[in-house]
Amino acid sequence: MPKQAPKSAEIAATALALHDTRVFFEKALAYGVQHGIIDTATLDAIHAEAPKGMVQIARYFGNEFLRPELEKARERMVNLISLYLQESCDNDLRAAAQSLRQNSLLSRSKGGSDMLRRLIGLPESSHFGMAGSDEAQTPLLALWALRSHAEYRSELARRSHIAEAIKAALWLVAPYHLDIDDLEEAGTDAEAVIRAALLWRALVPRARAWPTTPALQKVLTELRKNRGTGPLPALELHLPNSLPTHLHAVVHTEFAAVQADWPRWMDRAQPLSALLSPLGRMRARYFLSDDPLAEMEEYEQQLSVLTVLDAGEAAPQPASKTWLRLTQGQTDEHALLTLFLCVAVGTPKKTLLTEKTAASLVRKIRKHSWQPALATAFISEHAPGAFQQDYVALWDSFVQESQRTLFDDHDITLSDALALLRRECHVQG
Repeated sequence: MPKQAPKSAEIAATALALHDTRVFFEKALAYGVQHGIIDTATLDAIHAEAPKGMVQIARYFGNEFLRPELEKARERMVNLISLYLQESCDNDLRAAAQSLRQNSLLSRSKGGSDMLRRLIGLPESSHFGMAGSDEAQTPLLALWALRSHAEYRSELARRSHIAEAIKAALWLVAPYHLDIDDLEEAGTDAEAVIRAALLWRALVPRARAWPTTPALQKVLTELRKNRGTGPLPALELHLPNSLPTHLHAVVHTEFAAVQADWPRWMDRAQPLSALLSPLGRMRARYFLSDDPLAEMEEYEQQLSVLTVLDAGEAAPQPASKTWLRLTQGQTDEHALLTLFLCVAVGTPKKTLLTEKTAASLVRKIRKHSWQPALATAFISEHAPGAFQQDYVALWDSFVQESQRTLFDDHDITLSDALALLRRECHVQG
């Protein structure tokens, strides 16, 4: 049966190829020569280009005058070409041989290098604020230039998922006037942001503010109180209608985690205060905004204002618990103005800002404006009554004098605005 011989030979060749330990570039080159795809002229060009490429790579990663560096450069160059050919030709030896015939060797090596640069440029961690630096790219490139195509594909899939999670997290917080600076300052990760968004949207669909610990605790307390004795109803999670399609999969990945946590949130035997403790495991799984203004609590008289009252005169309003916690007893104008400014802008309330936080605050003002009236209301609601008039006057004076500088679009580098904040507020260098 003469027609079976070619098929048997093809099967044998395929079996042999499966055990071929040569790198893909070498296999593609041999295949091209064997099948007449790569001619003598192409081989001569490859032989002429290879030494140039080795020297360039050795110079980039170390020293082109040392033989060990040149040997390592040869290994890296061959691997970079293999990576590019496998990726661009989908492991097809014929297509790879044609690519070698039609393009220079150095262009295939550069193609592999560009692939790895894009890989390294993707986030390695979903934790905000842990992006790599440019200085780390060269040693990482040196490392990845020796890795296999399978390792490249695995890492590309992992980092691509992380990048999509970060994009989804930023998309989800944007309607609540939070941005990457807020997430970096909080030290959270993308998955915690996505889980918090899914839970909060399911519990309070029309909420306009990102959940704080007290706000979530209040909602869950009410749900526990109203829960019947039957089986726990499932938590209905939905993807936001306007969420970009390419982010659906990464957000949907967190559905199972939120559903798995739902019975614990509703278990009356587990105190919510423990579940939402800053050091608790559940609290770490959900990004909750640090916003003391959102705390729903009764005011307690913690501060007595020493004044002599006329007959029948009511005692001044004491400072609220929120005021005492935020100010920590500070009464200097710089600390108070810093606090009032944070309230007006809608950022976490502090009496001391870092340079980075101050810059972020200015950008937020220019992007979303501010609401000085919120700070005035905050003073009326939380400050000790005996000093409220003075604090309002202090704040009004700051608003009038600083507004032009804070909103000056010509101050592109923020230098004038930051100089103002350093002078009037507490900004730590």
